[in-house]
Amino acid sequence: MQRTPLLVLLLCCCLSAGQANRVYIHPFQLFAAKNVSCETLQTQPSKPMETLPVIPLDMEVLTPDGRDQSKLDSQRQNITERTAVLAELLNTLGLRMYQALSSKQHSTNTLLSPVNTYGSLVTFFLGASKKTACVFQELLGLSCGTEREDCVSLVDGHKVLKTLQSINSLVDDGPKDEITTQVWAFTRQDVQLSQDFIQGTQDFSDTSFIRSLDFSKPEEAEQLVNNFVEKTSDGKVKSAFKELNSSSDLLFITSFNFQGSWRTAFQPEKTLLQEFHVDETTTVMAPLMTHTGQYHYLNDKTQQCTIVKLPLSKRSYMLLVLPYEGADLRDIESRLRTHIMSGWHQSLQEVLLELSLPKFSMSSETDLHDLLTNMDPKVEAELLGSKAEFSQLSNTKPFTVDKVVNKVLFEMSEEGVEPQDKIQEAGVPLKLSINRPFFFSVIEGDSNAILMLGRITNPTL
Repeated sequence: MQRTPLLVLLLCCCLSAGQANRVYIHPFQLFAAKNVSCETLQTQPSKPMETLPVIPLDMEVLTPDGRDQSKLDSQRQNITERTAVLAELLNTLGLRMYQALSSKQHSTNTLLSPVNTYGSLVTFFLGASKKTACVFQELLGLSCGTEREDCVSLVDGHKVLKTLQSINSLVDDGPKDEITTQVWAFTRQDVQLSQDFIQGTQDFSDTSFIRSLDFSKPEEAEQLVNNFVEKTSDGKVKSAFKELNSSSDLLFITSFNFQGSWRTAFQPEKTLLQEFHVDETTTVMAPLMTHTGQYHYLNDKTQQCTIVKLPLSKRSYMLLVLPYEGADLRDIESRLRTHIMSGWHQSLQEVLLELSLPKFSMSSETDLHDLLTNMDPKVEAELLGSKAEFSQLSNTKPFTVDKVVNKVLFEMSEEGVEPQDKIQEAGVPLKLSINRPFFFSVIEGDSNAILMLGRITNPTL
C-alpha cells in the first residue's frame, strides 16, 4: 500500500483544521525558545554571551572536539511533529536553492543537500545579531509572522539543529543507508567563539573540529587547513578552501555523506555499456544497470516527464525524473515545487518495469556565499555578506564569516538490501531506459524530508 507523505497530511490538516478538529501550530511555536518575547532590536541580548577559547590547529591532533552528551540528548520532545514541519520548510528552501544552483550549471552534474544547507544557515543564525537573525528566520521559514518592525522574536536554533539530526537518524536506522555529517570551523588566533555557536556545530554533526591558526601567510594557512580537513575526513574532502585572505576571521565547511543501497539488487549480469545521450550531439558509453520488477511509476504529461520511485533500504527512497524526449530538463527543474513532488508521490501506480539506470556516485562543493548571491544578492549581503552582523559569534568585533563551503557526497552500492526478487507477474514489462539527462531526489520516507537533489547530465564524469 502506498504511503501518503506526512507533508501532505500536515497540509490537509492545516487547511481543514476545523473539520478535522485539529489545531494548526505555527512552525515558530514548535521551535520557539522558552519564555520567548518580542525583543527590541536596539537592546542588549537577554543573556550575556558565553565564549570559549579555540585550540590551535595541530596536524598531530586529529581527534574531534569533545561533546556533552546530556546537551545532545535533551529537547527530544515533540520530535515527530517537529520533523514533519521542519521537513516542509527545508524542502521549500532546498528547492529554491537547487534551482539557483542548477541555473548556473547548465551542462554539468549538480548536487545539493537541503538538510546540509539548512543546517549551515541555522548554525550561523546562532551567532547573528538580532537584526541579522531576523533575516535568517525569514529565509528559513521560522519567523513568528507577527513581528513589529522594531523588535524580533527568536526561535531556539538548537531545537532546529537537533531536529535535523533526528531526520538523519531516521535514515541511519535502516540496515544499509547511512548519513555522516562533519563540521570544521577555522578561526584566526586569539579569538574566542560563542558557546552557542560551538554547541550548534555539535548539534548539527556527528563529528566537529574547531581550530585556530595564523592567517597572516594565506598560502601556508590554505595548505594547512586543507591538509587537516582531508586527513580528518578520511580523504573524502580535498582542497576545500582556495584563495584565503590574511584578514580572514572564520572559515566553515560541512561534509554531508550519504551512502545508500537499493532495496532490491540490480542484476549484475545485465549491467552493460550502453549509449547515454548527454545532449543532441554528444553521446558517451556508460554502464547501465538493469532490473525487472514492480516499481511505482507515473507519466506526467503536464510536466512532460516520467517519474519512477526507487526504494532504498528501509525508509528512504529516490524519485527519479526523466524528461520526455525533446523536453528540456532545466524547464522541469525550474517549475519544481513541494506540492508538485507530493502530487507525484500520491499519483504513482505500481507497474511491472524493466528499468535500466546508469551507475553513478557523485560529489559537489557549494560556496554558500555564491549560492545565496545566485538567489538574491541582497539576501546574501544581509545573511553572510557586507551587511551581516555576527555580534553573538565571537568576542572580537566586528567578526566576519569569510568562507562557507558545503560538501556533499552521494554513493550508491550496486547491491541490494534484499535478495533479487523472482518475477512471477504475468505480462510483458514496460521498458524504461534512463539514457539521457535526468533529475533525482533522495527522500526520507517518514518525515518526507528531501536529503538530496541532483541532476545527472553525464554519468561518466
